[in-house]
Order: sequence, then structure tokens, then C-alpha cells
Amino acid sequence: MKAVTRRLDTDVDLLDAGELLFERNRLGLAGRGEVCRIPIDEVDATFGSCDVDDEVGLPGCGPVAFGALPFDPDAPAELVLPREVWGRADDGTRWHTRIDQAGDIAGPEPGPATATRGRPAASRFRVEPSRPPDAWCALVEQATKAMADGPLRKVVLAREVVVTGDAAFDAGAVLARLRTTYPGCHLYRVDGFVGASPELLVSRAGDIVRSHPMAGTAARGGDPASDARLAASLLASTKDREEHQITIDMVHDTLLNWCSYVDYEAEPSIVPVANVQHLATLVEGRLSQPAPSILELVRAVHPTPAVCGSPRNLALDFIRAHEGFDRGPYAGAVGWVDGSGNGSFAVSLRCAVLDGPVARIYAGNGIVADSDPTTELAETRAKLQAMLSTLVRP
Repeated sequence: MKAVTRRLDTDVDLLDAGELLFERNRLGLAGRGEVCRIPIDEVDATFGSCDVDDEVGLPGCGPVAFGALPFDPDAPAELVLPREVWGRADDGTRWHTRIDQAGDIAGPEPGPATATRGRPAASRFRVEPSRPPDAWCALVEQATKAMADGPLRKVVLAREVVVTGDAAFDAGAVLARLRTTYPGCHLYRVDGFVGASPELLVSRAGDIVRSHPMAGTAARGGDPASDARLAASLLASTKDREEHQITIDMVHDTLLNWCSYVDYEAEPSIVPVANVQHLATLVEGRLSQPAPSILELVRAVHPTPAVCGSPRNLALDFIRAHEGFDRGPYAGAVGWVDGSGNGSFAVSLRCAVLDGPVARIYAGNGIVADSDPTTELAETRAKLQAMLSTLVRP
């Protein structure tokens, strides 16, 4: 294979460029077509067999693979190598890459695909949880008792809701609504998996590594004053601050194994999105040489306590035994990797798996020993509203 990357003089809207997407603030990458699907353990070898002609030289140039990796770290995982990729960087640089068999390339095409949004939308919907709310509350109570009697400190329990419409869901239209409603989030699409995540799991650009873990959530009010009160309560919550610190410590200590230094902000900040607000802390470090690939970093930090629990192995065992459904890519990692090992992956939150007229959406909460099932149920409903309001349109 050969990958040819050239600068673009014209602008490009990544949302309209193809069937693969990872962007934030309209910066990032989009892909179209498919060269092959690569098992995660074969990505380095596949990239190593590709000739590269790259006149841009930024992260995301040359061959790039997109992936929505599953929540379960032991489940099979693969990435998609697209035929074409478009990129937009924060310095204004734009580029196009085409991958083909060596010797068969006529040169990059001048622009992205035409937008495909606009198919007839569903007008009637059925919304059903996979597990009834009272049964989920009983599961939360079971988890709190398990923590009172053993070494499990926290487990994240998720809910799945199935939305069925009278017409197929349009992934492009769903993403366009998410882009408008949740600016500043990581917008993504891999196959039928779409979403807008506020949380950066880990990124690598050269020798700089970053993560932006979030744990601890509060609802938003209807006005700035009530938002501020709820945010102040979240910052003052011992439970939420302890839950948040568990995730920060895990990410920091894991990344430190590869870094000459790594540090995090002294105090968490509040990250508001349309319907909720989160505690968040930026973690940043400088990688030692030889620097690991972004995929190696992803596999080390995922799943974090924010989507799994603590200790990780005990929380995973509890989820596998009791949650009652396969999370698939929900609460996994979604993003991209290039041939130099650069890349960016978000935690796969605020998402939907689209399959014709059926959409599966998810939300989870961190459960600790003193969690109240009714309160936790209300918080999942607030989180689910993000995708419900995007999918169910009058």
C-alpha cells in the first residue's frame, strides 16, 4: 500500500466528508471508503508495510485507522483503514490522504464527499429500557451490599435503552444535531456507532501525552444562578471529589510508567454540557523515548474507574456477572491512530449504536457503598436525555 498526503487550499467540513469521523470544535479527521479492517494487534505491522508520501507531516497525516474499541478489554477489537482521509488542524492546515495499492494512485481527490443528510426522518418512536428501572435499582442495592462486605470500592453500572422509530436513523443528521447541541465535545462516527463525548481518554502528539478524566456529575438548572449552585455543590461533594480523585490517580500513575514527567491540575474544574456538568481535571506529561503508540496508552488506561470501577478487576467481574447486557463499544474508547503512533481517543459516552430504525443508547453511574438507588436512577435519566432528545424529534 501507499499513502499520499497533500495540503488542501479549500476548506472542508469533516461532518460531510465520509463515514468515519473524530473531531472537536470542527478540528480532527474524517474518513471515507475502506481499505481493510485491522485487528488491534496488527496495526503496527500494517502501517509498517505502507509506503508514505506526506508533504504535510502533522499528526493524522499518512495512513490513519479509526476505531471504536469495546468496553471489555478482553473482547476482540479492530480498526478501520479508510481509503481517504481529510484533516483539519488547529493552525489552519487542511489536508487529504489517499491510500491505495502502490503504483495505482492517480493523486488525491480535490474534495470530500457530498453531504448525504436529508433522508426522511422517523416521526413515531418506542422507547424501552432493557432492564426495568426497579430491577436496575435492585442491582444498585446489590452492588452497595457487595461493597460493604468486600474489597470492591466502586462499580459503574450502566443502563441500556432501545429506541425504535418508524424509519431508519440517519447518522449524519444525528451527528449534526449533536454538534450543535454539544459544542466542545468529541464528535465521532465509526460504522453505526455515533456520539459526542466530553471526555478525552488519552491523546499523543509527538512526545506530549494528555488525558482529561471526568468523574462526578450533577444536573444543570434552567438558569446561570441555579447552574452555579449545582456546580458549587458538586465541587463541595466529598463523594464526587473522592470518586474523581480515584480516576485521576489511576490515569496519572499509569501514564507515569512512560513519562519523564506527568502532572495534573491542582483543582478540578466544572465542564458543563447541555444537560449535565462534570468534574474534570487535565493530566499532561512528556513521553520518554522510545514513545509508545497511542494504542498502547489506550490499552493501559482503559477502562478507567470512571466507566468501570475500582479495583478494576473486581469491578469488571461484577459488571460481567450482573449488568445483563453486552456494552459493546459503549464506555469503550473511540478515536484514531496514525503510522507514527500519534492519535486521540475519547471515552465512548453520550452515544448510540444505530441499526436501521433501531438505536441503542446508554448511561452509567459510579456506585459506591453509600449510593442511593433512586438518586442514581435519576442521574442516569438525566444522562440518557442527551441522546433521547437527539434521536426522538417531533
